[in-house]
Amino acid sequence: MSSKSDRDNHANQMNPNNDAYWQSRGEEERPPDWEDEQEASPKPRSAEERHKPHK
Repeated sequence: MSSKSDRDNHANQMNPNNDAYWQSRGEEERPPDWEDEQEASPKPRSAEERHKPHK
């Protein structure tokens, strides 16, 4: 059975309000526009997609 710290870590990685969520997806921290991103897309963009220049 997993430890409480393992379960906490998993929960944090599934919570877009937590920096661990963004770090597990290649970001250094939660971006300032994270709420807009969550509303616009059902799944988070990768770090590469976030840093592509807009056309």
